[in-house]
Amino acid sequence: MSLRKIFLTLGGVGRLRAPEIGASLVALLLGVLLLYAAGAETLFTLAFALFLIGIFEINRYENRGGAHDERSIVIDEAVGLWVALSVSIYALPLAPGLPFATPVILLLSLGSFLLFDLWKPSTIGWIQRNLKGGLGVMLDDVLAGFAAGMLNLLIFRGIGEILKRLG
Repeated sequence: MSLRKIFLTLGGVGRLRAPEIGASLVALLLGVLLLYAAGAETLFTLAFALFLIGIFEINRYENRGGAHDERSIVIDEAVGLWVALSVSIYALPLAPGLPFATPVILLLSLGSFLLFDLWKPSTIGWIQRNLKGGLGVMLDDVLAGFAAGMLNLLIFRGIGEILKRLG
């Protein structure tokens, strides 16, 4: 397997039966490690760098005969989930009394990212259907990650308000 294919398939995870879910789980594990080791800003910066690299590598892959948005290409799932994590982690201070807040936000990030990634509402779906090349493959997942992060911020804001009124 070429280095490009290893990158695009996230080390071969894209060859699994459910590549989107497998890649999201691997990305969650890597993302949590990066969050704790280097912080949300570094995780977001890495996601942005991989977003740019992914666009060029997917374009090269497609220009050499690869199918557009081939199922085994899952680097976009990793980038999207890392965006979701980078945004969602800022929800923790919004619900200070919530027990197990960190694991909740991590699992909520995974779930909400998968929701937006598989459902593809509004602009996310339009981009996936109409924007070709590496930009289309990568951008719909980045927007799904951003939407997931914003949803998580709203959920934690609501939980924080409920906890305030109860306490």
